[in-house]
Amino acid sequence: MNDTIWTIELKIFRQRADAQRYFQTFQIEINPDEYVLDAIEKVWAFHDRSLTFRHACHHSTCGACGMLVNGIEKLTCITSIRSVTQNNGKLLIEPLRNFPVLSDLVVDTSSMFKALEEIGFNQVASLPSACLPYERKTLEHERSEYQRLVDCIECGMCISACPVSLTDSNYLGPAVLAAAHDASSQPLSNKILEIVDSRDGLWRCHNAFECSAVCPSNVEPGLRIMKMRQTVIAHRIKKLFSRG
Repeated sequence: MNDTIWTIELKIFRQRADAQRYFQTFQIEINPDEYVLDAIEKVWAFHDRSLTFRHACHHSTCGACGMLVNGIEKLTCITSIRSVTQNNGKLLIEPLRNFPVLSDLVVDTSSMFKALEEIGFNQVASLPSACLPYERKTLEHERSEYQRLVDCIECGMCISACPVSLTDSNYLGPAVLAAAHDASSQPLSNKILEIVDSRDGLWRCHNAFECSAVCPSNVEPGLRIMKMRQTVIAHRIKKLFSRG
């Protein structure tokens, strides 16, 4: 990191509960090789401690800091200032789309996790069954009940970018359908088939591939949805011939 310092302007979305939405502008000095999340943290530390946002790992593994940066979904912890603006430039920071805003840049992604659980991707073990350091009673087969889509960090950015999710709140969304595709490597349950082979599932996707464009982990949810469609069609044909 060099010693260059830029002055940039951050225009940040603000909203508390159901209060009126507005944008607040801050000017900060920052090294352009630092990240957008660093700039937001400087706003919180030196300008306004009431600003709310999520962050955790700072190296793109937790998915907590996904936001809109100049209208595009980004993981702010790995998006450098230099890559999205210039000296004396401006940055527009907004919460992810297609999720309810809880406070400022924090959105409620619970609908995504509930849908993941419906297709068998339980994200978190309950406290009684958790494998705590002082009580290692959980067996291997019990731990296997809790899984995740390989490489997906559950950031929700694919849903934010999805034009169908914008217009249809019942749509399962790319993250969930990509997880269903991962599950299709095993014998598909009737429950998963019923969920994905529906108007609000695979067939609602418009093949925009915006989800794949913003995915920070190269999960390719758009491609997975197309492959899952092939799996479902093959299942339909097999079922038809088995009846015959």
